Amino acid sequence: MSSGSEPGPRPTDEELAGMSRDELLRLGGKLDGVEIVNYPEPWPVKGTRAEKRAERIIGLWFLLAAVAGLAFLVALIWWPWQYEPPENTDGYFWYSLYTPVLGITLGVSVLALGIGVLLYGKRFIPNELAVQQRTDNQGRGSAEIDRKTILAHLADSGERSTIARRSLIKRSAGLGAGVLGLGAVALPLAGFVKNPWAHPDSKESLAHTGWKAQFPGEIVYLRRNTGNPEEVSLVRPEDLDAGAMETVFPFRESERGDHEALAHALKRADNPVMLIRLRPDDAERVVKRKGQEDFNYGDYYAYTKICSHVGCPTSLYEQQTNRILCPCHQSQFDALTYAKPVFGPATRALAQLPITVHTDGYLIARHDFIEPIGPGFWERKS
Repeated sequence: MSSGSEPGPRPTDEELAGMSRDELLRLGGKLDGVEIVNYPEPWPVKGTRAEKRAERIIGLWFLLAAVAGLAFLVALIWWPWQYEPPENTDGYFWYSLYTPVLGITLGVSVLALGIGVLLYGKRFIPNELAVQQRTDNQGRGSAEIDRKTILAHLADSGERSTIARRSLIKRSAGLGAGVLGLGAVALPLAGFVKNPWAHPDSKESLAHTGWKAQFPGEIVYLRRNTGNPEEVSLVRPEDLDAGAMETVFPFRESERGDHEALAHALKRADNPVMLIRLRPDDAERVVKRKGQEDFNYGDYYAYTKICSHVGCPTSLYEQQTNRILCPCHQSQFDALTYAKPVFGPATRALAQLPITVHTDGYLIARHDFIEPIGPGFWERKS
C-alpha cells in the first residue's frame, strides 16, 4: 500500500493519465521508497518443454479437482443413502459406503484444487524480493496517484505470472473451482431433493415423528437403547430414581423380531426423547404449558432431544438446577417450565411428548407431538 507521504515533485493528473504501465511502476516504486532487490523471470526462455510440462501438471491437478467434485455431486444425489439392514448384504455394503464416498470425493477435490494453486504460485508467480519503507500516510486515505500505481503493480504481477496466456490452467482451474463451488451449494440443498410434504399426515413428514401411531389404537411404548437392537427393554415408572433422566425411543409390538424396524427406530433422527423424573419438591413447582397440562405422568416428563435452535441433541440434564442443556450452542431449557429456553440462541420450548402408563405397567406415548420438533422451517406455524 502506498504511503503517499514522500517528498518530491509529483506528476499532474494529465501527465499521470498519459503514463505507460512501466512508467507507473517506476513512479510507484519511487514514491513508495521501494527497492527491488531481485525480480527474476520464472521462465526466461519462453515455450520450453519444462514450462509446458509444468503447465500440463497444474492443469491436471485442476482437472482432477473437477472430476472429484463431479463425483461428489453424483454420490450426494444418487448414491444409495437409505438404511439397509446388515442381513441385506449387497444393499448394506453400498449404504455403508455413502459417507466415506462423500468424504473422499470432496476431500480429493479440495486437495487437488489447493495443490494446483500452490504449484502455480511456485512455478509461475515471480519470486520478487523487495524492500519498502512504509508509513500510515498520517491517517489520510490513498491518493489517486497511489491507486494508479498500485493497479499498475497488480497488472504487472499478473502479466509476469503469465496467467493471461495460460489457457489450459485458466480453464482447468475455472472448471475445478466451479464444480467444487457447485458441490458446496448442493450440499445444504440436498435435503430438499426428497419432498418432505409429499405425505403430510404420515410420520415421514416434518410435522410428525416416529412416535405417531400407524393406525388407531396402536400402542407405542417407551423403549431404552441397550446397545443391542434386537433387545426390547421397555420402561416402567419404577425404573427411574427421582431426579434421573433416560433417553427413550418408540417401540411397537408389530416390530418385535423385525431387525430392520428395531434398528431404524433407534437410528431415526426425530425419535430420541428425554424421559425425566423430577424430584417431588421440584414437581410441585412445575409450570405447565397451556394446552399440555396433562402431558406428564405424575413426576415423569418427556421432551424431544432435538434442540429447537438448529437440531442438535439436547443430551445433557443438570439435576440440581433442572436445566436441559444443548452442548452445540449452549442453549439451556428449564424442565420445570415446559422446557422453555432460558439461555442461549434457542427461542422455542422443546416439544413435549404426552405419556402415560399402560395397563401392563409400562410407560407409553399417548400420541405424537402436537407440534413439529426441532428448528423452524417456512411452513411451520408454531
